[in-house]
Amino acid sequence: MSPLVVWSVAALLYVAFRLWYDGLRRPMTAGEIDAFIEEARETSTAEVNDLAALRRFLEADDGREFAMLNLVRLHPERVAHPETGRATPAADLLRGYLSDFMPTLLRRGGVPLLQARKIGPYVDAWGTEPDPGWTLVGLMRYRSRRDMMRLVTDPRFLAGHSLKIAALPNTFSFPTRPSPVGFVGPRVWVAMLLALLAALAQIALS
Repeated sequence: MSPLVVWSVAALLYVAFRLWYDGLRRPMTAGEIDAFIEEARETSTAEVNDLAALRRFLEADDGREFAMLNLVRLHPERVAHPETGRATPAADLLRGYLSDFMPTLLRRGGVPLLQARKIGPYVDAWGTEPDPGWTLVGLMRYRSRRDMMRLVTDPRFLAGHSLKIAALPNTFSFPTRPSPVGFVGPRVWVAMLLALLAALAQIALS
C-alpha cells in the first residue's frame, strides 16, 4: 500500500468525522420551526416544557453547536415505574431513560461533555430559589438546534421520556455556548490521532 493511499484514507476518515460532528451548519427555516413545535406539542414533553421559550430559542438559530446544561434532582425514595407500576429506584429509571437517549444523541453528532454528582449545598448564591436538593449536573453537546429537535421528536427518545419524568421531581436546563479553556477539542485531537495512525501505518508498510 502506497503512502498516498494511507494518507488518503486518513483524510477521508477525518472528513467523515467532521460531517458527523459538525453537520452542515444550516440555520433552521421558519417552516422547520413550525413543524418541530407542532410535533413537540403532540408529545409528552409539552406537558412539562415551555414551548414558547423553545420557539424563541429555535428562532435565534445560527446553525452552530451548543451545550445544554442540566440540573436534576432524583427522587430520594423508590417511585412507581411508569410502565409496570413496580416501586423502582429513581436512579434505575434515569439509567433506563439514558439507555434510549444516549444512542440517539450520538447518532446526531451529540456527546456528553460532563456528568458530576453534587456533594454539598450552595456556597455562593443570592437572588435564587432555595436549593431543592440537586443530585446531578450534566452538560450535553448538541450538533445543532435542528439535531436537538430531531432527537426530542424521535420515537426512540420519546419511548423512554416517561422514565425521566418519573425519576425527576425537579430539573431545569438551559443552552450554553462553551468556550474552550486550556484543552484541545475533538476537531484537533481526532486529526492528530489519525495523522499518528497514518504515520505508523506508513512506517509499518515501508
